[in-house]
Amino acid sequence: MIVLDWLLTVLYPPKCILCGKLLESRETDLCIKCRTEASVYPYNRLHPAPKGNLNLRFLDSFTSVWYYEGNVRKSLHRYKFCRQPHLANGYGRMLAMALTESFPEGIDCLTWVPVSTLRRMKRGYDQSELLARAVGRELQVPPRQLLKKVRNTRPQFRQTTPEQRRANVAGAFAPFANQDLTGQRVVLVDDIFTTGATANECGRILLGMGAQEVHIATVAAAWHK
Repeated sequence: MIVLDWLLTVLYPPKCILCGKLLESRETDLCIKCRTEASVYPYNRLHPAPKGNLNLRFLDSFTSVWYYEGNVRKSLHRYKFCRQPHLANGYGRMLAMALTESFPEGIDCLTWVPVSTLRRMKRGYDQSELLARAVGRELQVPPRQLLKKVRNTRPQFRQTTPEQRRANVAGAFAPFANQDLTGQRVVLVDDIFTTGATANECGRILLGMGAQEVHIATVAAAWHK
């Protein structure tokens, strides 16, 4: 196993998950420059999702690692659109650390925002599922598929108003099989948090399945409080 690990390191030297620079021997996941310069997202469980915002009414809180800008934005674009699923492992470690800080008492259930079957076929993977599985390995909480996407939607970034974003995802998700979440604290994993409309719709479904709390956790957030 030691020889195999060495060989893999030689053939596939570790790179910074944000900028792609080769890592030094003492660096893990991030180079020193990105670790210093990437804008850490300051809002976590200590800043509950404001109930006055209709896009967040079914979410109890949110946790993100970074702001969605600069190398973070470029990295997530490569992850989603340039077939770089391996980045999920580094993202997962970073998000797991953020969740450990937000939930020192632990979580009951981990799941993800699913993509459509067509999108998964085109991309070759569900980026949020890979991320949830990476987070689960770090937290030792195996993720469960609780949701399925039942209707194709237009890209959310092309919807210019909160009303359009909510309408775009309304009815787009449904429970995956008959699962009882009574009394459970559920953490919903996704790659990017923008206005929260998609996560909020998923939260509505999860609460309807009996969840006591629904918290959204993402690699990056474009939302400013």
